Order: sequence, then C-alpha cells, then structure tokens
Amino acid sequence: MGLLIRSYQFFSLQLLLLHSLSYAKHCPREQSSALIQFKQLFSFDEDSSFVCQRSYPKMISWKKDTNCCSWDGVTCDMATGNVISLDLSCSWLHGNIPTNTSLFHLLHLQTLNLSHNDFDYSEISSGFSRFRNLTHFSLSDSNINCKIPYEISFLKMSTVVLDSLKNLSSSLTSLSLSDCILQGNFPINIFHLPNPQMIRLSQNPSLAGKFPANNWTSPIEYLDVSETSFSELPDSIGNLKLLGRLMLGYSQFVGPVPASLGNLTQLTLLHLMHNNFSGHIPSSLSNLVQLTYLDLSSNSFFGEIPDIFNLTQVSFFDLSNNQLAGPIPSHGSRLQNLVLIRLNNNSFSGTIPSWLFSLPLLEYVRLSDNQLSGHIDEFPSKSLQNIYLSNNRLQGSIPSSIFELVNLTDLQLDSNNFSGIAEPYMFAKLIKLKYLYLSHNSLSLGNTFKIDSPFPKFSYLSLSACNISAFPRFLRTQDELSYLDLSENKIDGQIPSWISEIGKDSLSYVNLSHNFITKMKQIPWKNLGYLDLRSNLLQGPLPVPPSSLRVLLISNNQFTGEIIHSICDIIALDVLDLSNNRLNGTIPECIGNFSPSLSVLDLRNNRLNGSIPGTFAESNWLRSLNLNNNELGGAIPQSLVNCTKVEVLDIGNIKINDAFPYWLGNLPELQVLVLRSNKFHGSVREFEPKESFPKLRILDLSINNFSGYLPERFLENLNAMRNVSADEGKLRYLGEEYYQDSVVVTLKGTEIEMQKILTVFTTIDFSSNGFDGEISQVIGKLHSLRLLNLSHNHFTGQIPSSLGNLAKLESLDLSSNNVAGKIPKPLTSLTSLSVLNLSHNRLDGPIPHGPQFNTFQEDSYIGNLGLCGFPLTKKCGNDEAPTTFHEEDEEAESSSSWFDW
Repeated sequence: MGLLIRSYQFFSLQLLLLHSLSYAKHCPREQSSALIQFKQLFSFDEDSSFVCQRSYPKMISWKKDTNCCSWDGVTCDMATGNVISLDLSCSWLHGNIPTNTSLFHLLHLQTLNLSHNDFDYSEISSGFSRFRNLTHFSLSDSNINCKIPYEISFLKMSTVVLDSLKNLSSSLTSLSLSDCILQGNFPINIFHLPNPQMIRLSQNPSLAGKFPANNWTSPIEYLDVSETSFSELPDSIGNLKLLGRLMLGYSQFVGPVPASLGNLTQLTLLHLMHNNFSGHIPSSLSNLVQLTYLDLSSNSFFGEIPDIFNLTQVSFFDLSNNQLAGPIPSHGSRLQNLVLIRLNNNSFSGTIPSWLFSLPLLEYVRLSDNQLSGHIDEFPSKSLQNIYLSNNRLQGSIPSSIFELVNLTDLQLDSNNFSGIAEPYMFAKLIKLKYLYLSHNSLSLGNTFKIDSPFPKFSYLSLSACNISAFPRFLRTQDELSYLDLSENKIDGQIPSWISEIGKDSLSYVNLSHNFITKMKQIPWKNLGYLDLRSNLLQGPLPVPPSSLRVLLISNNQFTGEIIHSICDIIALDVLDLSNNRLNGTIPECIGNFSPSLSVLDLRNNRLNGSIPGTFAESNWLRSLNLNNNELGGAIPQSLVNCTKVEVLDIGNIKINDAFPYWLGNLPELQVLVLRSNKFHGSVREFEPKESFPKLRILDLSINNFSGYLPERFLENLNAMRNVSADEGKLRYLGEEYYQDSVVVTLKGTEIEMQKILTVFTTIDFSSNGFDGEISQVIGKLHSLRLLNLSHNHFTGQIPSSLGNLAKLESLDLSSNNVAGKIPKPLTSLTSLSVLNLSHNRLDGPIPHGPQFNTFQEDSYIGNLGLCGFPLTKKCGNDEAPTTFHEEDEEAESSSSWFDW
C-alpha cells in the first residue's frame, strides 16, 4: 500500500507542475473528441479505486465542446495546446480498454497514469507503443491483464507483451505494471528499453522463475519486483550500479543473498523482507554507505550480525524474524541518523549495548522475543517513543530514566525478570503513554497515586502477574482504556462498583482470570468484546453479558443456577466457555443456532440435565463442542451433521443411550471424538467409504456396551491415523490463542487430562466394552498411533504381529481379555513404547527381550500363568539375562513422548 501511495504521489507531483502550464491554448478538436470517446467506455464505481486514500471520478468534469486543457487530469502543452499528460489515477474507472481505443490518438502524451482503477482484465495493447514521447507510464493496480492469448507459452507471453512496449520512446524513464497479472519468467525485454530509470512489476504473484542473470547495463535507478514469485537472485544484480531503490519483498527468493549487492553503492533503500533468503547476511552490505532504509526481516538468515553498523545514513534498520544469534554489536554509536531499529524474534543473547538508547534521533526500538539478559542501562535519548523488550531474560529494576521519556507512547517490558516496586506515580510524567505492558515479571505494582495529579490515559494496560492484591486506584481515571489485563494476581473479594467507569465506552478486552474474585454483580461495559473470568471464586447466577461479546470465558468458578437465555442474544459470539462450574437445568434450545459465528461451546463438568439440543443450524461455524461430564441423556441429535467444521466433539461421561453414530463419519474436519462412559450399545457397524472419519486422530469409545467384532473397513478408513504427519516435529495444538481444547485419556488405568491436544497425537481407546473376536491385523496399518487401549473386552486369538509396525506407539494396553499364544517378537522394535500392559490374558512362552521390554516391570504381565522369563520370577528353560539397558537410554527414548508434550 505504501508503494502504491508513493507512486501515486510521484506522478501527481509531475502532473501538478505541468497543470499550471495547461491553459495557454485550446486543445485540438480531434484530441478533445478522442478523450470524450475514451470517457464513454467506462462507468464510475468507487470500489474500483478502493486502495486510494482520496479519490473521485475525474472524468465527471469532462464536457463536450469545452477546452479539454481545463479538464480534471488533463495537461496541455502551453505553446501548442496538445495533450501531453493524462492522469486518471484513482478515478473510479470501471470498464474495458479495447485494442482500438481512441486513447491511442493522443500521440503527444509524455505522461500516462491509469493506475488504481478497474479495467476488467483488459489486455495491454500494442497500441501503447504509439506513444513515442512517453516518459512515465503507469498501469499499477488497475486490473489489467498483461498476458497475451492462452495459446502462447508463458515464457513467450511475458516476452511478447513487453515487446509491444519496447518501441516506446527512448526517453521512457518510468514504467509501472504492478498488479498487472503478468505471468511466466522475468520480462527481460524491459531491460532493452533504452533509458529506463523506474520499473515496477510488483504485485504479480504469477510472475515466476529465476530472476534473469545477464550483464545488465540499464541505467535503472528504481526496481520494484515485490510480491512476485521469483526464486533466485543472481550475482549479476550487482551490475545495476545506478540502482538507488531495490524492492524484492514478499516474494519467493531462496538461498543466500549475493555478495555483489555490495556493489550497488548508490542504494538508499533495500527491501528483502518476507522471502526465504538464508545463510549469513553478507558483510559486503557495509559498502552501501548511502543506505537510509534496510529491511531484511522475515527470512531465514542465521549467524551473527556482520559489521554493517558503519551505515551512518541509515534511519530504518530491520532484521526481525530471522534466526540470528550472538550479541548485538557493541559499536553502533555512529548510527546518528537511526530512527527505527527492529531486531525482535531472533536468538540474540548477551546484554543490550549502551549505545542503543543514546542515539539522538532514535524513536522506535524493538528487541522483544530474544534471549537478552542482564540489566538495562539508563536512557539518555529523549526522542524515544516506542520501546519493546518483551520475552527476554532481562533483570534488575526498571531504569529511572524511562520515567523521564516524555514522548514515550508504548512501553512493553513484559515476560522478563524485572524486579522491584513500580508505583503508579512514577508514570506521571509520561502523559503520552498509551500502551503499558509489565506482565510476568518479578515486579510488584504499588498503589501510591494522587487522583488529582496528571496521569497518562492508557489505551492498553497489561499487568498480569504483578502481585496486585486489589484493583489499582489509578484505574478510576482510565476512561479511554480499551484493553485491561489483571490476570494471575491476588485480587480478592467483590469487584468494586466504580469499575464501571473504566473505559465505559471504549473497553473491549478484560482479563481478570486466575484471581480470588468472589462476586460480580453485572458486566458494565457495553462495547466489551472479550471477557475472561476463568479460575476465580465467583458464585451465584451467571451475570448478564453485553450483546457485543465475542469471547466469554468463565470456567473454573462456582456459578450456580441455569444457563441464562439472554446468552442467546449475543449474536456475534465466537467462544462460550462455561465449563467447570455448578450450573444445572437444561441447555437452552437456542444454543445451537443463536450465533452464526460460534466456534467453541464448552459446557463440560457441570450438572446440566435434559437432552442435547437438536437445533444445530446448517452452515454453522462450530469447531469445538464439549459437553463432557454432565447429566444429559437421550440420543445424539441428528442436527450435529450440520456441524461440518467441527474438529472436537466430546460427549463423554453423560447418559446417552444410543447406537454408534456412524453418520458422524461424514463430518470432514472431525479430529477428536469422545463417546466414553455412556450407554452406547450394539456393534460399530461397517459403513460406506464416504462415512470414513477422514481426519479422526483421537477416538474414545471406552466404558460403553459396544459388542461384536471390530470392523476392518472402519479401521482402514482412519486415514489420519494411517499416515505420519509432515508436522510430526512441530508443537501445534488444537484451539485458538485464547482457548485450548483438552481431552481425558486413560493411562495405566488412571484418567489423565491433556490440557492441550497436540495435533499429531493419535489414540484409540475401546476399553471396557464387550468387543470380541480376534484383534484385527489392520490396526498395524495405523502408523501414527501413539496410544492403543483395548483392555477389558472379550478379545481372543493372538496378539497381531502387525502391531510391531506402530513405530510411534507409546502406550499399549491389552489387559483383561482372552488373548492367548506368545508375545510377538516384532513388538520389541517399538522403541517409543513406554507403557505396556498385557496382564490378565492367557499368554504363554518367554517374554521377549528388547530395549523397551527390558524396562517393563512384573505388573505388565501378571495373570498370564504360561509366561516366563525376565522380569517374572518364573524362569524359562533357556532363560537369558536381559540386554543391558542404561538409564540414560531410557531417558533418551522417552524424552519426546506425548506425555512430555
């Protein structure tokens, strides 16, 4: 957007200068007529120029039989009256430019700016090459189709299109085809234009291939190919010696940055951000002594920062979101023109060098999300406005000089080890301060405050885990607050009545969770969008929420009574978590269709009765439904089939009396299905392939009355359990930033709550049912399975040897069945197995030896009278000592188990 605006300003400045000379003569009649004909091609639609800050339909002023030199956007030559400039940028134009348009009759044009309109995928015509006097030409962001007919290959497509432009005047210095739907390889013929100085091809994501490697000799000063799909930057880029601005951001470049960039000594601006560049930042960039703007952010650079702090003209310096490490260089005091520096989201360590806060023009410092440690020196620079030091290891007290920075608007020190007492009066001089983040330190917030003294009017205030024992009194002055976080403190008692004056009209986010608050009579903020009251001591009926809420989290309290029907008046609600309270009564029927945006409904661990509402509407956005541990009964409502976006469905530990809901297999996104501890009965019937639970990763049917064989086709269709995820090594969890799904699993007979569900965790629990027959060999195809529990059933036959294929398996429980025969030797290859229970079966023969098997104790095998060998006291005929297994090996094997995650 910034580039578009700057380009618009560039053209507008030239046109403004020319416009003052435009009234000397009348334009020729044929040129006036050509413009009127061109006007008739278009309708005017404000949305066609929506990117423009100020726009209007310039052609509205064009009237037939009037002097076109006076028309808006038209500039004429003072001596001849010929139209020499046409600026229709941001003019609401919507329509098609035909190949024989009357525009091509204006042969004296020097500047043509048609950017920021909607030309409805018109193709660039070869007629543009008739403008032999053209010096500046822009079609940026104009919905122009720069490709030629489909039959021509992509390579020729770009070439031919721009061949049609290469006959333009040798004086052409500016060519802009941004957002022009260019396709194919780089349009190399652009560099055959005799005299290009400014070339913009940005916002053409289909423009791909290798950036051309040739001996460029063009006098280009401005090159913008950002937001394209080029993949490699050649060394020959260093030949463009006159280049002053190079913009390659938001593209697909990979590999190292050529050291030849250091040859571009005229560069003042270098944009490489948001690519896949890797390797070290080349030290040759230190040659770019005229550079004022350097952005290498959001790549994969690693290593230390090279010696590039001699770039004394730099005002903008951004290396954020890389993999850089080591200390911040100690010699940066020469950066006297630096206004902004971003080094956040790297792995920098060591202390913050003192020069960083002493530069005379420095306004913005972002060092958050690193591993910086030690104390912070004082802040002699009075120009500082934004300081971001969050998520480091900084310690000591907050420097007193911070409280003298009268221009400071944003101070973020959260998630460090700062200590001491931060009294509100210390911030009194910072009257411009709007954003204050002190959460998660070793700080204590005092309460010394004079209500009649000057004080900042905060917009964002984050004071989580600041040892606060009561609502701070200075909040009474905060009538402009929009964000308030007082979570994880020691606030107790009733919420005071004056709290309603805090951000009365502005407050949109409130987090008071994890305190000791006992009572809240009402929720007073009419524009509140997010309210978190989790883990307090709140009791009594639920407070009436405002209709503006999008997120309501009040779990882990002592609320009683029924779910109030006014909740169904919150038509934009996204997350509703009322879990772990003492709510009773029925679930309101409206709960399934009151909010089209509802994605999370969590009512578990209450005392709700009746049945599950059958009102889930079509095209709803429900992602997670958890009703576990209530007193609900009846059958599963068929309207759940409308929840096509649901990922987590937990209706365990209630009183559902129904057959297996095979039709839930049609839910395309379902990953977690918990039906445990109900009254389900009958067989898990075979179903058609279309009912296949394609993404199911957690399936818990335990403690029901299911019977019969395990259907093989059902198991074969569990595709998400068959394939090992490509994200196997990444810690990603189901849920949103402010709500994490959880699930209960059974391990060694004990129920354990996983408070976060790792997206690669897979489990099958069919325990405590009446399943019989042999255990299917098909289970051995579920290669991503981590927990398998078939205990307390009536399975017979032998343990399938195919279970040895479950390389990810960490817990296997086949106890309390009628399984016979020997323990298959392939099970010893399960090096991730940390829990094994084969007890109370009819197994016989020697217990096999193996790295994991040598760690299991006797209780894994009790109740199998025919077994012998270690760890049992019963010896086999040729019993051997188990393979030596070191404790450190056991630790290594179990270090990445699901339980650790």
